[in-house]
Amino acid sequence: MKRILDILYPHQKHDHNNHQSTQSIALSPIQTNPADNPDPCDGLEMDAVALNEEGVPYFFKGDYVFKGFGGQAKMINKSFPEVDNHHQMDHIDAAFRMHHDDDPTHNNIFFILDDMVYSYYQYKLEEGYPKNISEVFPGIPDHLDAAVECPKPECDEHSVIFFKGHDSYHFNVKTKAVEKKKFESMPNCTSAFRFMEHYYCFHGHMFSKFDPKTGEVHGKQPKDVRDYFMRCEGSNHTERERCSRVHLDAVTSDQAGHMYAFRGHYFLQKDKDGVLKADTIEHAFKELHSDVEAVFSHDDHLYMIKDDNVFAYTVGENHTLLDGYPKPLKEELGIEGHIDAAFVCEDHQHVHIIKGQHIYNVDMKASPRAATGKGKLLLLSKVNAAMCGPEGLKVIVGNNYYRYNSTMLFVAGRALPEQHRVSQELFGCDH
Repeated sequence: MKRILDILYPHQKHDHNNHQSTQSIALSPIQTNPADNPDPCDGLEMDAVALNEEGVPYFFKGDYVFKGFGGQAKMINKSFPEVDNHHQMDHIDAAFRMHHDDDPTHNNIFFILDDMVYSYYQYKLEEGYPKNISEVFPGIPDHLDAAVECPKPECDEHSVIFFKGHDSYHFNVKTKAVEKKKFESMPNCTSAFRFMEHYYCFHGHMFSKFDPKTGEVHGKQPKDVRDYFMRCEGSNHTERERCSRVHLDAVTSDQAGHMYAFRGHYFLQKDKDGVLKADTIEHAFKELHSDVEAVFSHDDHLYMIKDDNVFAYTVGENHTLLDGYPKPLKEELGIEGHIDAAFVCEDHQHVHIIKGQHIYNVDMKASPRAATGKGKLLLLSKVNAAMCGPEGLKVIVGNNYYRYNSTMLFVAGRALPEQHRVSQELFGCDH
């Protein structure tokens, strides 16, 4: 395979030492014949990956760009004509989006080809570009493999990380100082990508999630790009559920940092590394089948409410129903009737239950348990789901959610906070 790829694509970057992830589904073999319209589901090795100014991921391969996770191949020169005019251009070495602290609305897309840098704003080449890389990023070598922006506090200082071979160069955007590091546990990146505050090193058709400060790679790595970042036929239900505009039925996050979101017959699980997968509720929680009304996490268990019953499952790779469950809702939580949402916050002892426009508290350590402290929600007539996490309380209404620093601010607030899109900001949908 190494000889075939080097003959067919002599100028392109290859990592021939990676092996297919055992978690990957059966997809088409790696493409070994060039095509007029390349297909990322054939297992292409991308030259560069970057978000555009609206947060849509762009995947670059040769003369083509794929816009979004399911985009068709488009010629790069249709969007960035000057890049195509670069002499002897056969691929982009690196690309990344850069935001500016003094003007958050100004996001540039940088392209690096050989020793030249192109900077675009709103798809227009900025004045004075292209420039030599030594002028824009002094101390950074040319003919790079990959690059990715790393804002504070994800990096100690607002930086751009450049990759060449086994070396990484951390460029301080403010001071222009360069720190050279070796990320020993990482493979050589052919492209790098920051998405939803997580960092991914693409190598061949595989990727590894890494820590931008240390280069450490954790968990079961590498994974197949097509299982997570491409909409490929037969892959799974993830992309449909990720971008669905149908409201969630229930959502929670456990103490390990995993998020579970339920909708109809399906649920989405986003692990602490930010990797998203979908499955049927019946497959993982066979006693429930579908249509979860509310869910919360407590004491390393998932408590799910459906109809007038509570189901309790273990947290882990396999979810096992606890002995004695399901139990009647009234017996388990001291409340009756349809439940709209439930969540547990900082103290991990009290579950907050939303029923209509009222919110109740249940002490999980009490015996018997009772719903007490009835309060009135003044600003929201309907809540679909809610969960607590490191960023506070997220309250989901329809396709959107509101973020609160505490339960008290949620109940007593006099104005709604900024609205966020569930599909885009919780699950990373690109449209």
